[in-house]
Amino acid sequence: MTTQLPKSYDPQAVEERLYRWWEENGYFKPESQLYVRDDEPKFVITIPPPNVTGTLHMGHALTSAIEDLMTRYYRMKGARTLYVPGTDHAGIATQSVVEKNLAKQGRRRQDMTRSEFLSEVWKWKEYSHGVITRQQKKLGISADWSRERFTLDEGLSRAVLTAFNHLYDKGLIYRDTRMVNWDPVQLTSVSDLEVEFEDEGEPGFLWTIRYPLQTNRWDGPQHPWGSGRWAEGATEWITVATTRPETLLGDTAVAVNPEDDRYQYKLGCNAVLPAIGRVIPIIADASVDMQFGTGAVKITPAHDFADYEIGKRHHLPFVEVMDETAHMNEHAGPYRGLDRFECRARIVEDLKKEGLLVKVEDYRVRLGRGQRSGAVIEPRISLQWFCDMKEMAAQAAAAVREGRIRIVPERFERTWFHWLDNIHDWCISRQLWWGHQIPIWYVDPASSGDQSTHDSRRPTQFCAVDEAEAYAQARAVYGPQVKLVQDPDVLDTWFSSGLWPFSVLGWPDDTADMRAYYPTTMLETGYDILFFWVARMVMLGLELTGRPPFEVVYLHGLIRTADGEKMSKSKPDKLVDPLDMIETYGADALRFYLVTAGAPGGDIKVDVKIVDGKKRVERIEGARNFANKLWNAARYVMGRLSGSIGEEETPADAQSSLVNAWIRARAKQVVAETRRLMDSYQYGEAGRLLYEFVWNEFCDWYLELSKLSRSHETLSTLAWTTDLILRLLHPFVPFVTEELWQHLKRSIPASLVGVADLSWPALMLAPYPQADPTHLDSSEVEALRVIPAVQEVIRSIRNARAEHNVDVARRIPALISAGGLSGAFETMRQAIVTLARVDTDGLTIAESLPAPDGQVVTCVLGEATVYLPLSGLIDLEQERKRLAEELAEVEKAVARSEGLLNGDFARRAPAQLVEKERAKLAEAILKRDQIRTRLSQLG
Repeated sequence: MTTQLPKSYDPQAVEERLYRWWEENGYFKPESQLYVRDDEPKFVITIPPPNVTGTLHMGHALTSAIEDLMTRYYRMKGARTLYVPGTDHAGIATQSVVEKNLAKQGRRRQDMTRSEFLSEVWKWKEYSHGVITRQQKKLGISADWSRERFTLDEGLSRAVLTAFNHLYDKGLIYRDTRMVNWDPVQLTSVSDLEVEFEDEGEPGFLWTIRYPLQTNRWDGPQHPWGSGRWAEGATEWITVATTRPETLLGDTAVAVNPEDDRYQYKLGCNAVLPAIGRVIPIIADASVDMQFGTGAVKITPAHDFADYEIGKRHHLPFVEVMDETAHMNEHAGPYRGLDRFECRARIVEDLKKEGLLVKVEDYRVRLGRGQRSGAVIEPRISLQWFCDMKEMAAQAAAAVREGRIRIVPERFERTWFHWLDNIHDWCISRQLWWGHQIPIWYVDPASSGDQSTHDSRRPTQFCAVDEAEAYAQARAVYGPQVKLVQDPDVLDTWFSSGLWPFSVLGWPDDTADMRAYYPTTMLETGYDILFFWVARMVMLGLELTGRPPFEVVYLHGLIRTADGEKMSKSKPDKLVDPLDMIETYGADALRFYLVTAGAPGGDIKVDVKIVDGKKRVERIEGARNFANKLWNAARYVMGRLSGSIGEEETPADAQSSLVNAWIRARAKQVVAETRRLMDSYQYGEAGRLLYEFVWNEFCDWYLELSKLSRSHETLSTLAWTTDLILRLLHPFVPFVTEELWQHLKRSIPASLVGVADLSWPALMLAPYPQADPTHLDSSEVEALRVIPAVQEVIRSIRNARAEHNVDVARRIPALISAGGLSGAFETMRQAIVTLARVDTDGLTIAESLPAPDGQVVTCVLGEATVYLPLSGLIDLEQERKRLAEELAEVEKAVARSEGLLNGDFARRAPAQLVEKERAKLAEAILKRDQIRTRLSQLG
């Protein structure tokens, strides 16, 4: 710690040093807390673990800013507080990054053994984890790093195995062949969260195609496909529309809505599939949208989620026409071996040649792409592991309905219930190498004895927490010669993430942390993963521990560009790197901006400007200016305190006592309101309240008024209020407040020790302010009545001076008819004279004053009225002359614009130029009218 406060605040010189000091002293650990209240329940929060895929983005910064604000606030409130950090192995995302890195070296995963590849991933994990941890520390999060966890560490891996075995033994985990999202580049199933869509869809086409119907006259093609005569002789048709013509090769029906009168007579007929010649039925299904295309839709049960459900309902065949790499397979007829998009182009040409392509329209297609590969996702039927979620979903819905879990903001409860009440079983397997390998071992048939006498009732797969246990189970059935092979797939990343709130505390063991800190208090995250992560934590927490994993779910919004788009690497000019912002503005500025820029669940639009080749964000710059304002204010206070020899002997006068009582009363009100807002999770509102109080009331008013007094009371109030402000702001801007508070401790003279409680080793360990604004003393009540009225008077005089361009150095006369405030205004005479630049001898204050003769500016302010003689504000003759000259220039501008707009210009010039000229005219007319009014006032 330095001993002298520098003239300006340099975040780079403070932040790293302070964070290291906090961490080295163990201040982030709950065991190190010095202020703990018995009436405050514990506060426990676990970080949403960032993926070890690289670096943090602005969304992570927002999460860190909000969560650390919560943590620091509850720690200062006296709650035993634990903030658990950690990272996620992020199966597909991390494997994708490592495979891309290997490709740059000319290496491929497919040419390596599983263990060789995993060794490379672990190296990457160590690198990425180090980068992420350093970034989180730069943001200032007060997490207990001694409790840091990783979803693939030994303890969490054991939790995953235990959870899987529990769910398997209960019959909730099973293996089945179903439709999944398939990434043909990653060659794995992916979750819905890992499939991304453009908000407005991607440009594509809607192809309208006609299928010939089987009739008595035509029962199928007599000529080969591609001859141009394939449908020759067909007389009846059914026309369908599709955005994926290549999938028609897998069609097994055409469906229409049973209420659609256009197709009633065709129900029960058969169509003949182009290219393949397969005969398919025309069926009725209520899910068909009569408004889409022609109202008749092709049904491809093996390649579309909606068609898959229709296929099951109508017991249709499931014909797969693509392999795992999205190339056409043996069922694709003449298109076998083609990539799906090559097939699309070829089949469209062939349909056109055969006279079956009715029309092609531009169409916005909702196209799902793999989050990591960018490949178009293909719905595909695959053998996978699933988890039955219905019972767990009902429990999770009940936990919110019964108030055991609260969602903030409340509007997301509707989404919560909709998703849980309509839940599907969860595909938990992934065809990857990086992750928790599924703990199922299969019997090698060659080792299970004489196959001719094989007992089909004997199990062929075993679920266990490790290989040794699996062998023990298998040998009890097959004997010592049995050989086992573990399932090669890994679990969906969300499975281990779903155990996060209790696995990080030691579950499944009965640890001290589980007993002390579970259930946790708060889960804070973005609303976009309410279903994918939050719901799964609740479901698994209730199932495995019997208790909700947290009490409150706080959802923040997404970080977007200024025009509301999602931030993307594809738009680098609009992308904001939080580390760049910290480098430019400091961590406190970034944190304060992120917390105060939005409301719970509301998106934040970041407006990026390029200035001198660097990215600038005006609102982060404003937050930086606030930190500088706070620094300069505290520096002034400390200068007063350290240079106060003899001041403590000066008695307080009536004016300074009134001013000091006012700031004390306002501070108490702000403390109470801040606590109310913080306790109701309105962190942005709380930050904005403190900003207004510190900047507008403390700095702009109280500090200026304090310069008029050298009393002991004023010094005490300066010290007390500064300490209180630093405590209030600490959760929002921890670095600058801690630095200032440490200097404040050393600035307090002996005569003021005890005015503020500065005995704590660190501000982050000190109590958060408390106050009851309903218990103010009589002087504080009076001050709240008087000072706002005085401020209004001073503000009105300042505005009049500015409006009439009065020189700053010039003092002016003023008359105040103050009514019942006249005595108080007289007490505040020096403040009015000094801050409004009023002539001491020219200031008249009385209970009632008539309006003076001559030209005056009159300001009616509630109980008080201010009269400012114009002769005292300006040289009347000089002002008339100046205004007349200005009016002449403005009238020329009006005449010029009117001439342009009434002539050929308005007809021939581009519309934007005409509109610009109209705006110039309107502005000139407004200015002309204002000058005329001013001249009439001058007489």
